[in-house]
Amino acid sequence: MEFAIRAQWPIENAQASVRVAECCALTLAAWSQTSSKDGVPLADQPHTKLDWEDLRIFVALAKYGSLSAAARALSVNHATISRRIQSLETALGEKLVERRPDGYILTPNGLRILGPAHDMADAADSIARGGSEVVQGVVRINAPPGLSHGFLAAHLAMLTAKHPGLDIDLATDFRYVSLEKRETDIALRMSRPLDGDVIAKQLVTLGYGFYGSAEQCGKLREGTEAQFIGFDEANAALPEAIWLVQHFPKARIVFRTSNHFMQAEAAEAHAGIALLPHYIARRRPALVRCELAHAYPSRDIWLVSRPQDRKDLLVRTVIDYLVKLFEEERALFEE
Repeated sequence: MEFAIRAQWPIENAQASVRVAECCALTLAAWSQTSSKDGVPLADQPHTKLDWEDLRIFVALAKYGSLSAAARALSVNHATISRRIQSLETALGEKLVERRPDGYILTPNGLRILGPAHDMADAADSIARGGSEVVQGVVRINAPPGLSHGFLAAHLAMLTAKHPGLDIDLATDFRYVSLEKRETDIALRMSRPLDGDVIAKQLVTLGYGFYGSAEQCGKLREGTEAQFIGFDEANAALPEAIWLVQHFPKARIVFRTSNHFMQAEAAEAHAGIALLPHYIARRRPALVRCELAHAYPSRDIWLVSRPQDRKDLLVRTVIDYLVKLFEEERALFEE
């Protein structure tokens, strides 16, 4: 569980507080013995006393990327976040974060301590739970827009209803995010990751087909030239858009839009034929599968996570749910 998000500190039980402090000290000691600056172990360098609260603030800023977001998550003000980060940098003698126009990023030194800082948070939260198996906290998921809007959102909402303490942060964009830098906890991708210390599990094979109204498909069977519904210029670099132009170079695209959902609606309105993922088209009774000369190749959906999260109750709960969900809904996706 990612303790920094829930901001449940301090623990009221005094004995638990002592155990947390000891746990944090041991973890930091192990890290400092193996980390160095200019060839000198950090444990041997002069620095001020480390404050656990500074580390908690640092983990939150690394997770959210901005002072305002971290402040909201921890119910503190911007000045507190900034002051705590400066305090931690002073204690460690390292620059940990850099301000960029779009937010804060971690320096190499910041990335180096992020893992141990998260370990401390996980250990502290485990002690705070007292061994109880309570699913409580935030899990961030990054997935393609179509999959998020057309499938994941509704099902993940049901998971939060089952676990009232679980919060889901579902990011719906094509931007590549790093699990190693903890920009997300779980990623669903349309290709298998080739590098990085991550675990990748194939969930399902995503099939595609040409769909249109019964009227449009009937015209195709009668020999009428296909008129397509496709992506707009801003999304012309998407694999489906490129493939359609390559295999039907002379075809007319009569309707262009930014996503599969509007394409499906246009197809229902008899505008033309759309190349759609099965999981979108099969939920629309007005759409009929149309056979054309070429078939778009299927793609695999992969679930990607960090190895160290395999034993994390919070993340594991969401991963197990997603794996079971895609297995149960396999027929919606595949040929």
